[in-house]
Amino acid sequence: MNLYRSVRAVTGASDAAGHVDWEGVAEAAKAATDPGAVALDDAERTGYASDFRDARDGVRAAAGVEFDLPAAVEIHDRHHWVDANVETFRRVFGSLEARAPAALAAPSRVLNTGAMAVGVGFLARHVLGQYDPQPFSDEPHALYVVHPNLVRTAAELGVDRARFRRWIAFHEVAHAAEFAAAPWLGDHVERGIERSVEALSAGQVDTGAFSELDATMTAVEGYAELLMDRAFDGETDDLRARIDARRGGGSVVTQLLRRALGLGVKRRQYERGAAFFEAVADARGVAAATRVWDRPENLPTDEELDDPERWLARVS
Repeated sequence: MNLYRSVRAVTGASDAAGHVDWEGVAEAAKAATDPGAVALDDAERTGYASDFRDARDGVRAAAGVEFDLPAAVEIHDRHHWVDANVETFRRVFGSLEARAPAALAAPSRVLNTGAMAVGVGFLARHVLGQYDPQPFSDEPHALYVVHPNLVRTAAELGVDRARFRRWIAFHEVAHAAEFAAAPWLGDHVERGIERSVEALSAGQVDTGAFSELDATMTAVEGYAELLMDRAFDGETDDLRARIDARRGGGSVVTQLLRRALGLGVKRRQYERGAAFFEAVADARGVAAATRVWDRPENLPTDEELDDPERWLARVS
């Protein structure tokens, strides 16, 4: 970890073009972040392969959906994760940058670059696994595990690493099942982001677009929680309780960063979406819950997320 190099990367953004120096973001985030080790022994390598294969089969059976995983599950260190995701952030924010006044680029570039570097570095130190649908790209979907974060977190939580690794595999594979069940989902999310960005570029807030995008992501996170719980071949209550406690803990600085990055919103999406789909599945089974992916119109509205019976009455 080299904080001096991180600061230099951010201050050097003044010489770059655009509103964010994305190369500077990557360099600064990596300079401030220990990459961690990804050297796997044979047992751990075999364990990863087995976990994701079993997760694919278990989630297929639970959801009744046929799907395949990306060609390779990528085992990342934190710097690998930064490189992969800075490209995603560049694509997502590209539309906003293109619409922002060019006159504001130079005076705001260092601040924007620094803020993005702090956020990306924080996420690189905390993300455990990630299913990446590669928004705004023709690249194939990707599946990552940030191995040093997984190892550290299992130790901090006091849980068996192999069991924890398997649980994370089931969660990420559940997201792969969603995008396979709903080929339209990626484009739908992209349109929601574009609507929100267009409004922000015009100095407005499209509350309807934000609400719709929030409801979509709540459905994505909640359905994945349902599948993971139904497919995982073991007890999950203790793992979930410890993860929830971890999400709510940490230093004051950590809590501020979580809020700034919207991780509190993500936690709410997990909890609210899980409660919605558990109610649906308890009432009508997992097959009824899976109908959410039949077409975009089947996504629950913000009001329906708190009233599963109302959603069931509409889509049945």
